[in-house]
Amino acid sequence: MNEIHFDFEAFLTIASALTLICWIIGKVKYKGQEPTEKSFMTSVISFGYSFFPVFFFVLVVRTFVFEPFRIPSSSMMPTLLTGDFIYVNKFSYGLKMPVTHDTIIEIGHPERGDVVVFRFPPNQKDDYIKRVIGLPGDDIYYDTRSKIAYVNGEPVKQSIDGQYEGFIDDLQERSRIIQKTEFLNEQGHKMLTVNGVGNQPFRFTKLTVPEGHYFVMGDNRDNSSDSRVWGLVPERNLVGKAKFIWMHWRIPNFFEGLKRIGTKII
Repeated sequence: MNEIHFDFEAFLTIASALTLICWIIGKVKYKGQEPTEKSFMTSVISFGYSFFPVFFFVLVVRTFVFEPFRIPSSSMMPTLLTGDFIYVNKFSYGLKMPVTHDTIIEIGHPERGDVVVFRFPPNQKDDYIKRVIGLPGDDIYYDTRSKIAYVNGEPVKQSIDGQYEGFIDDLQERSRIIQKTEFLNEQGHKMLTVNGVGNQPFRFTKLTVPEGHYFVMGDNRDNSSDSRVWGLVPERNLVGKAKFIWMHWRIPNFFEGLKRIGTKII
């Protein structure tokens, strides 16, 4: 989901460690005062001393509190659109160490219907966003004909809203897109299917979710690479829970997109 593959988390961790060393030297050797002698090394120490609080604050907030992401694809339409910028709560599923991602404190676990950001299992440099369909221990079956998911033998309730009237991806025809409401929980959420798209060669349509893993799908069911294609998401890969849209930036329909700012993600 993240278009930038530079490991900003690792950069922040290293920058915080290096500037911490400079901060300690500044405190111990120079008593927190500006060095009187001028050299390359004292300039580095002064820089690190000044910027350590900044790097450390950003690292703590980004690691434990929240992180912004940009949506680059249409796989979560109509819930999320290309060009949406979202706020992700990093402590919804526990506090984790930066870089290693080991859980420090367990706070909670995903529930059915949660929209989650996670590190893509086949390539953990990439961040993906999908909706949780199956929890550990669930028996999952996805009927490719009816496009209905079954959880523990029970079909997930759907209702047809009608033809989709919202934003569309450049490659899709609105006349073929049907909007539905799916009820993984009491609240329900919107999803899309495309008329004329029949059985797809998914690898995983029937399985039991093992402990520590989750089965996820995109809301744009006929245009999503998800657990049906590449398998399950390990709990260790979870980044956080998507909460709301804080910005939308895409030139087509720009002003209409601005109305999405502040929209809660359900």
